[in-house]
Amino acid sequence: MKKIIVYLMCILLLFSGCAPNEKEDEVVKKDEKSSKKTSTIVPSYQLSKDDYRMVLPFRPSKARGVIVNQVANRLDIDEVENGLRRHSKEVFDPDKYYYEEGQYLTEEMVYNWLGRTLTKDQLKKEVKEQKENLEEAGKEVDEEKIKKDLQQGLNPSIEDDSDKNAHQDNPKYLSHIVEQNYLKKKEDNSVKLAGISIGLSMKSVYRYQTETGGPYYYEDISKEEMEKQGNKIAERVLKRLRKIDGLENVPIMISLYREAKQGSPVPGNFVAKTTVPEGENSIGKWKSIKEEYVLFPSDRAKEAYYDDAEIVSSFGKDIAEYFPNYVGVIGEGLYVDKELRKLSIEIPIEFNGESEIVGFTQYTFGLIKEMFPDYYDLEVKITSSDQIESVIYRESGKKEPIVHIFH
Repeated sequence: MKKIIVYLMCILLLFSGCAPNEKEDEVVKKDEKSSKKTSTIVPSYQLSKDDYRMVLPFRPSKARGVIVNQVANRLDIDEVENGLRRHSKEVFDPDKYYYEEGQYLTEEMVYNWLGRTLTKDQLKKEVKEQKENLEEAGKEVDEEKIKKDLQQGLNPSIEDDSDKNAHQDNPKYLSHIVEQNYLKKKEDNSVKLAGISIGLSMKSVYRYQTETGGPYYYEDISKEEMEKQGNKIAERVLKRLRKIDGLENVPIMISLYREAKQGSPVPGNFVAKTTVPEGENSIGKWKSIKEEYVLFPSDRAKEAYYDDAEIVSSFGKDIAEYFPNYVGVIGEGLYVDKELRKLSIEIPIEFNGESEIVGFTQYTFGLIKEMFPDYYDLEVKITSSDQIESVIYRESGKKEPIVHIFH
């Protein structure tokens, strides 16, 4: 890891010394709802035409950290955020919009929304307890506000938490809510919120307990039921967003993400999305998203994408013939409408010296050029122990791969 960091620092120093300076980062004013405008830097350069420029200084999401406690699979944690940004590009063009992490949904708000709706008896009990606490503290009691604050959960209510059948009939569907903000520069050189994207991370498997310290039970949630519940939740989320100061009129893209099982070696995927025009308070049509991540090697890869599975298998066999220390190829493919868009491969191998790393990378480079079609992005990481030794990357449509050896 240290070698990678040093390498990247060198590259940055090289770019800072050699890059043309006719373009400078823009200092603009961020147009907040208050009368004050804060200075913000908008980088002049994009890493690529497909990447968003991010306003600086960087402000982390107001709900930062919630996702780690709510989503079980680490791969889902990355994909629900990265995938939402990828799908947002169809609505918010990276050439015209700047990106910032969510600034409207707070940690407390998200946790409240992820809870269950209370039954009438539960609500009555909770209101009574809060009223008594406020009265004892000599504070003003607003019963309607207390009710509203308590009844924020978007997951279905359950009368008896120890009833297994109740859990099966009313699973928690919603795991997390991701917010991303998209800004535009105005004529007065300020940047203002111009749209937001919301990702609703939905469970494919509901895990629950009927008693503290007891065994965990698991309830599968079908894709159809997940989407049905997700549509209902999205309507409620939209109405709440429109009541937030600053979000009354902006376009809002909402996407449904279906999580993978807890131990899955690949992440889940987005299944549907919709865009609500500025000022609108209801959702129109949903657009189906047909994408999936596939593990190589796997039965799913052989059954659904046989030709690609054979290429990855042959690639591994050719490497095994040349290098005795090779232990196997692990691949992950992103398919959109059943067409491979990106293939990531990791080759773990033990090396005895730097020259062996260079030789192995050269040999792998040749195999890539010979074996893999160029209509999708391809990334091959060659690793040793817990570090990356080299990376070979080829962008879709390019003939020649790019190689980085970290030493």
